[in-house]
Amino acid sequence: MSDSSTPQHKIGSGFGAQSTADDVLAGIDLTGRLALVTGGYSGIGAETTRALAKAGARVVVPARRVGAAQENLAGIDGVEVEEMDLGDLDSVRAFAERFLATGRPLDIVIDSAGIMACPETRVGPGWEAQFATNHLGHFALINRLWPALEPGGARVVSVSSTGHHASGIRWDDVHWRHGYDKWEAYGQAKTANALFAVELDRRGRGLGVRAFSLHPGGILTPLQRHLPRQEMVERGWIDEDGNLLHPEAFKTPQQGAATQVWAATSPQLDGMGGVYLEDCDIAEPAPADGSRVGVKEWATDPEQAARLWALSAELTGVDAFAA
Repeated sequence: MSDSSTPQHKIGSGFGAQSTADDVLAGIDLTGRLALVTGGYSGIGAETTRALAKAGARVVVPARRVGAAQENLAGIDGVEVEEMDLGDLDSVRAFAERFLATGRPLDIVIDSAGIMACPETRVGPGWEAQFATNHLGHFALINRLWPALEPGGARVVSVSSTGHHASGIRWDDVHWRHGYDKWEAYGQAKTANALFAVELDRRGRGLGVRAFSLHPGGILTPLQRHLPRQEMVERGWIDEDGNLLHPEAFKTPQQGAATQVWAATSPQLDGMGGVYLEDCDIAEPAPADGSRVGVKEWATDPEQAARLWALSAELTGVDAFAA
């Protein structure tokens, strides 16, 4: 990595696991700024949209379920809902073209949408759904929106997860043609989200466009919709009646939205980028003891990030930086 890279170490932000999106936005005026939040109508995405709008930003929310998005975001000023399905690259292209036609510059993009631990599902030309939706859809979206990203200040925030500890990129079988494991497939997709930020930041930093990835924390939201209740009981998350067994181990949606909002707006991160965050600070490298904190080396490796970019550009047919 070049000397201009940001070290993968805490900066002492003063915020932490209990901080909320409103906490990290205290004193920050986003009036006149335009943000785009995928998944911005459900779970921590909805809280992200609310907090950004409350701070003065105008927020565009692309949604697969437009009616649900409009219902969930009703009453929040400054929000626009547009149709887009991350699992359908034609839909991503159509949305991006509509947006670019407005001529508006983007200051913030938060890639918050995602699916987790779903049964084996194929989208597009037979792609594994978690890799395709969580990573390739966002890859295509950001590359198509690149002309709108404001030079000298735009930030792209890629929402990864501690789930990335479960798997690096399976270079010999990224689409899980053999031996599908829903949690490892989720882990690969979340590693891809982190590597995407590494390479996007490398490519964009010369223009002042910076990128970050992050773990938002453990939050029970609609992201768990593919998990049977019994599996969540067996994992020790809830009891047989659906009550949290260890509330202290989970964040509220307001706390879960905080790290991505901090990544998108904090002046503490000015001049930085390409790093993985957690609990409203830059994360430390993962320890060797196997505990699921910090970031695995395979999710920050610049060589793997460049390799993933090349593969993603080949698969999607989109690359804003192609010669």
